[in-house]
Amino acid sequence: MELESILRIVVLAIGFYMAWNIGANDVSNAMGTSVGSGALTIRRAVLLAAIFEFSGAFLVGSNVSETMQRGLIDTSLFLTDPTTLILGMCGALLGTGVWLQIASYFGWPVSTTHAIVGSILGFGALVGGVDAIRWGEVSSIAISWVVSPLASGIISYLIFSVLQRKILYAMSPVDATRRLMPLLMAIVFGTFTLSLVFNGLENLKLNVSFPAALGLSFLVAAIVLLLAFLYFRKKAPEQVACNINTPPPHALISLNKATKHLQRVQVSTYNNTHDKVEKILQQVEALSATIRQESRFDARTSDFQIVEKMFVWLQVLSACFVAFAHGANDVANAVGPVAAVLDIIKNGAISETSIVPLWLLGLGGIGIVVGLATWGWRVIETVGKKITELTPTRGFCAEFGAATTILLASKLGLPISTTHCLVGAVLGVGLARGIRAINLNILKEIVLSWVITLPTSALMSILFYYVLKTIFL
Repeated sequence: MELESILRIVVLAIGFYMAWNIGANDVSNAMGTSVGSGALTIRRAVLLAAIFEFSGAFLVGSNVSETMQRGLIDTSLFLTDPTTLILGMCGALLGTGVWLQIASYFGWPVSTTHAIVGSILGFGALVGGVDAIRWGEVSSIAISWVVSPLASGIISYLIFSVLQRKILYAMSPVDATRRLMPLLMAIVFGTFTLSLVFNGLENLKLNVSFPAALGLSFLVAAIVLLLAFLYFRKKAPEQVACNINTPPPHALISLNKATKHLQRVQVSTYNNTHDKVEKILQQVEALSATIRQESRFDARTSDFQIVEKMFVWLQVLSACFVAFAHGANDVANAVGPVAAVLDIIKNGAISETSIVPLWLLGLGGIGIVVGLATWGWRVIETVGKKITELTPTRGFCAEFGAATTILLASKLGLPISTTHCLVGAVLGVGLARGIRAINLNILKEIVLSWVITLPTSALMSILFYYVLKTIFL
């Protein structure tokens, strides 16, 4: 067998292995909130991921793949020795895949994008020196790693704060949910349609202008709004048995408001009045703590059970949104370097531009789905259950905020970290409930794994480059 044929087989196998590890780690992040909240079982999450991850990779994936091919290092420095670039890209993929598998084993939701960028930069700096690195492109990607978790966290925080105020803190949470649900469904469908249609079907040779895409998204949102309004208008309220000895949820909300007013009075008064207010305040706070402990407030009351049940379907929609967005952005981590290598092998030289073939995007999508199905449960447990307690309402806010950020970055061709977006979104939802709702120890472990990912993947990339160089040269 010729050397070129062997290299093709090797690079495709390594690319599939990389995609498998993306599925095991990053897709687990995307679906972890849905599984953690109970909206989806593992089996159903894998099925939905198979459909929407593949669709996102196949339809939108090439935008970011072009950046990962040749946007990070100056490939012109390897014009006289393209084989070195081939082995370097293979080493980067293999090193990243091994690191991701180690991280997945321990349940660490590390950044696949962070890892592959570090691997490519490590190889580029080793072979071509610092001059081989395109620092302008690298700096924009680094900035996006900081901005993306902040953006998704802020969006999720704002959405959940609105849901708290309009639904969870309403006098009748069920009625408030029935009124607001059609609007939320319209927003989800409209946003998804806009992201799909506007420059999202280029791989199928369908180019739609932004005004046309915006008009279509508004039309879809209006249809969904009407249908959802009619459905929830006709749907009879669900009844859940509740304990008459348990105070209603708005009683605890009213006590919390009374506590804030009493605190203001306490600060502005002195002497006997101050002491009397302080005693009343202590009694109210003790009563609030007792009621919260006995009723578990947002977990056991019948109203909240109904609300969370209604939000299950909305979270399933947002999970599909996240899966599509993840496939669109992160398939590039696997197929971008592979496409560059295959192009070099085919032409015998490094070219300025190359087309990412649809079959390669499809192969990456399949690898991602297989990775989730076979190894993804470890990271799902961390993201879905260990950072903060998730329910369908919280999970929906986290997923929608993250997916919006990821898809926007995909349109801009920025290989941002899906992990950073999802974790940032989950933290945003947790912060909306107070800092005590977040498991800070797990958060420290996650941040530490993020910090060591870049240098570790770079070192592994260099190691595997030398291994492959020993074998093939």
